[in-house]
This record gives sequence, structure tokens and C-alpha cells, in this order.
Amino acid sequence: MTETTPYDADRARFTRQALARLALCDHAADVADGAAGLVATENDRDTGAGGRVSQAFQLIELAERALASAVIYERERGSSWTEIAQYLGISPAEAEERFGVNLDDWNTAFEVPYRLDYTGRKRIPQLPTAAYDPTRACDRLDTWASNRLTLVNDERPVSSGLVKAAPEEELPSVTP
Repeated sequence: MTETTPYDADRARFTRQALARLALCDHAADVADGAAGLVATENDRDTGAGGRVSQAFQLIELAERALASAVIYERERGSSWTEIAQYLGISPAEAEERFGVNLDDWNTAFEVPYRLDYTGRKRIPQLPTAAYDPTRACDRLDTWASNRLTLVNDERPVSSGLVKAAPEEELPSVTP
């Protein structure tokens, strides 16, 4: 399915690097919120046996998603597999093997924005939610960061640092 999406114009205002960073911000917020749920002890008596293990295990899944988003972001900003691999403590080939599918899925989502669900009737966006609808994600993540990051003095702590795409009138013209 190569049909347009309702959010194409919003996405066009951002570079792919910015969209990747926005997806990373969203996944990082999920990790932070998940970890915050393990801090308070008051509701421990309401948690069933093994419940805290379940929450901690979910953090691993959320962190893996954030890590994959970080790799995609780093590739979008020009980092090599060698540069990425050094922080993972693995070889560049291992890094590419581990995260290559995530990067391929990211690239494909720009060409084929939807897939059909198992019924063949419902379209499912292929980009991460934050990259699919960046305007809403910016608003939500700016509010999230403003409410939780006490040392940040920026009114738009997430969206202000994203690289915007050049407006069409500023793009260089191509002459044949």
C-alpha cells in the first residue's frame, strides 16, 4: 500500500533524522514511565506474586525498543556501524546483523506507510507512532519533558531541538 497518510504534510516538516529522534524520545519516555512505576512501595501489597518482576521484565522490552530507535537515529544522523558497535561492545557486523532489520523496516515504512491487518480491511501504520504523527508527538513529549525534567528550562524541550526540513521555497532548484 503506497497511499498517502493523513499526516504526510506534518511529517514533511521534519527531516528523517528528526523523526527518528522523535521516535527515540517517545520510547525513552516509555522506559522512564515504566521505571517510575517500580519506585514507590506503597502499592506493593496490591501487587500479586511476581508482579514487580513482570514490571521489571517489561522495562527490558521497552529498553530494547529504545535501543533499536537509538540505532536508527544514529544511522540517520550519519553514524557508522563501527561507531555504533563500539558503544554496544560488539563488532560492526554484529551490530548491523542485530539492528539491520529495524533499519530496513524504518526505511520501508517511508515507501510503504501502511500494511493491512489480518482481515485485509484495516490499515496499520508502519512508522513508530511518534514519527507517524510528529505534531501530536511533539506536543505530548514537550509536556512530558516539562513536567518531569526539572533542570530543563526550555518551553519546548523536545521539539525545539529537532531538525526541521527546509521549506520548499528554500530548497535548491534543480535545472536540467
